[in-house]
Amino acid sequence: MMRVFFLSCLLCVFSHLEASESYHFIGRHFIAEYYGCDKQAILASNKLKEVMVQASKASGATVLDSVEHHFSPNGYSLVILLSESHASIHTYPDERACFVDLFTCGMGCDSNKFEKVLKAYLKPQKTHSNIIERK
Repeated sequence: MMRVFFLSCLLCVFSHLEASESYHFIGRHFIAEYYGCDKQAILASNKLKEVMVQASKASGATVLDSVEHHFSPNGYSLVILLSESHASIHTYPDERACFVDLFTCGMGCDSNKFEKVLKAYLKPQKTHSNIIERK
C-alpha cells in the first residue's frame, strides 16, 4: 500500500515538472530611482497612492488591492497588487527621492505609460530607470 502511494506521489511530481517545463514565462520588471522630486508631492501620501493606482491602470494593468505603511517621522511605502504582479513605491521625503517598480507578467503592460504618470506628478529633477526582461 505504501509503495503505491509513493509511486503515485512520484508520478504527480514528474507530471508537474513536465507541465512546468513546457510553460513559457515572460515578464518585465521596470525599476526606477527619482531624485529631486517635489517634496509636497512625496509627502501627500493619499494623493501619491491615487497617482500610483492611476499610473498602474495607465500601463494597462489591473489593480486588485494595495497595502501601505507610513514611517515616522517621514517616509511612505505602498505596494499595489496587480493581476499581472505588483507596483511599489518607497519614499524618502527628506532626500526628495523615491524608488519605484512595476513588475508585470506577459507583454500586455507598458511601463512607459506608468512612468509618464508618475513623472508628471513627482516632477523629479534626475531619474535613473531600467527594464529587466524576465524569461
